[in-house]
Amino acid sequence: MTRSAEWTDVLIVGGGPVGLALALDLAYRGIDCTVAEAGDGTVRHPKVSTIGPRSMELLRRWGVADAVRGAGWPSDHPLDIAWVTRVGGHEIYRYRRGTAGSRPAFAHTPEPDQMCPAHWLNPVLTRAVGVHPDGPLRLRTTVERVRQADDHVEAALTDHSTGTTRTLRARYVVACDGAASPVRRACGIDAPARHRTQVFRNILFRAPELRERLGDRAALVHFLMLSATLRFPLRALNGTDLYNLVVGVEDEAAGRADAAALVREALAFDTPVELLGDGEWRLTHRVADRYRAGRVFLAGDAAHTLSPSGGFGLNTGIGDAADLGWKLAAALDGWAGRHLLDTYETERRPIAVESLEEANRNLRRTMSRRLPPGIAADGPEGERARAEVARRLEESGAWREFDAPEIHFGLGYRSPAIVEDPAAPARPGKPDARWRPGSDPGYRAAHAWWDATTSTLDLFGRGYVLLCFAEDGEPAVVERAFAERGVPLTVRSGGAEEVAKLYERSFVLVRPDGHVAWRGDALPRDAGALADIVRGERTQPVRDL
Repeated sequence: MTRSAEWTDVLIVGGGPVGLALALDLAYRGIDCTVAEAGDGTVRHPKVSTIGPRSMELLRRWGVADAVRGAGWPSDHPLDIAWVTRVGGHEIYRYRRGTAGSRPAFAHTPEPDQMCPAHWLNPVLTRAVGVHPDGPLRLRTTVERVRQADDHVEAALTDHSTGTTRTLRARYVVACDGAASPVRRACGIDAPARHRTQVFRNILFRAPELRERLGDRAALVHFLMLSATLRFPLRALNGTDLYNLVVGVEDEAAGRADAAALVREALAFDTPVELLGDGEWRLTHRVADRYRAGRVFLAGDAAHTLSPSGGFGLNTGIGDAADLGWKLAAALDGWAGRHLLDTYETERRPIAVESLEEANRNLRRTMSRRLPPGIAADGPEGERARAEVARRLEESGAWREFDAPEIHFGLGYRSPAIVEDPAAPARPGKPDARWRPGSDPGYRAAHAWWDATTSTLDLFGRGYVLLCFAEDGEPAVVERAFAERGVPLTVRSGGAEEVAKLYERSFVLVRPDGHVAWRGDALPRDAGALADIVRGERTQPVRDL
C-alpha cells in the first residue's frame, strides 16, 4: 500500500465526550487515531453533569476516573432528588442518595455515578487524549468530505486556525459529530423520529447564595411542580453556585418569557442571580437505521438521540465507544473474524432503542403528573394535596429515573459473537428492578472484589479473560486455540468463594469490553470453534461445544 498521503488507523469526527472516549479506548489498545473537532474545546453551556456508573467503570479502565472524581464536585453536597412547588418552598417528596463523601459502597460497582458537568468533563478528557501536536485531537478542524475506497477512507480536513485543507487517509472513520451528523447524512443513513419532538429552554445562571440559603433543603435536582412551563429540573451543576433550569416551551409565550423572571418564579425567595445563558433546544428521539456504511461507523448522538430523563444519553454513547474500540483494534491487529465489526450494530443498536424508550417513559411520567389545586397552599389543604402527590410519586417509581442499575448494567447483547448458555437462555428485553449483575452471556460481567484492592472489572480490558473457578479441565487447550488465531487471552484462576458463587459457572470467558462471551461448568470440547465464534469468524454458534 502506498503511503504518500498522511495516514491514521482511525479518524474520529467529533471531539465531544464520546469521540474522546473512543480515542482513549483506542490509545489503551495501542491504535493510532486522529480526532477532528470543529470547536475550540470550550463548553459554554454545560448540559451533561451525571456520569453513570458503567461510564465511570470504563473511565477507570482508561485511567481517568480519579480525574473525573476530582474535577470539583464537593463531597458534602447532597445528591438527593427533591420534588418541590418552588426551590426553597414546599417540599413534596425527596429521594435521599447521601453525598459523594458519605454514601456507602455500592454492591454492583467500584465506580458509582459522579457529578461532572461538561465544562469540567471535556477538559479532563482533552488532557487525557492530548491536543495536536502532542496528541491526536485537532481543534477547530472540520471534515469536509469523506470518500471510501476498498481498503481505506479518504477525508478532507480543514484547519480553521490556519485556513489550510489537507487529505487524510484512514482505515476506518467513526462519526461522533452530533445529532445532525453530516457524516451520517453523507452515508445516506436515516434516523427517523420515534416520538414527538419537543422544545425546551436551558437557562444557565449563577446564584452564589442559593446553596447556603437552602441549607439542608439543598439537592442535586429540584423537580419543580409549579406549572406546565416549570415542571422540569433545576439542577446544581457544580455544587456551589452554578445551576441550570429546564423550561418547557409548549407555546410562544413560554418561548418569549423573560429568563430572569422564570428563574425568580422557580425560586421561593429572593437571592442574587446572574444570568449566563438561555438557549432553546429540541428534544428528538432518534436511532439511526444503520450504524455502519462500509468503513464508516456511527457512535453517540450521530447514532441516537434520546431524552435526558434518566441520564442515559452520554452513557449510551460511551458504551458505543467501548464496544467499537476493541473491535476496531482487533480488525487492525489482524485477529478479528470476518463478521466481528458487523456485531457493533447488532449489539449496540438494540441498547439505544431500549434506552430511548426508558428515557421517554421517564419523560412521560414527568409530563403527565397532575398538579392538584392547592398543592402550593399553606395549611391543612396544601398539606393534604402534597401528601397525595407524594404518594403518587412513590407508587409510580419516580425515583427510578435516578437509580436504574438494570439499565446501566442490565442491557445485554445478543449477537453471533456471544454463545448463549443452554442452561439459562438469555432473557428478552430489559430485566426488572430486582435484577442483579452476574455472568449471563452478553451482559457486563459482575463486579466483585477479586482480592482486597482488585475488582473483577480490573482484570478485563486488554484481551479475553478466562476465569476458572474449578481445578478440573485443561485451560491450556483453550489458550492454545486462541493463540493459534492470534487472539489475546489471559487465564485467571482463584478468586474468593463469593466471586465464584456470583459468577455461577466454573468457567467464564469475558471479552475485552467486559461483557461475557461464554460460560460453562466444563471447558469447551472444541476450543477452536469457541475462539472462532467469539472473534466473529463463525456466524452460527456451535450448539455442542
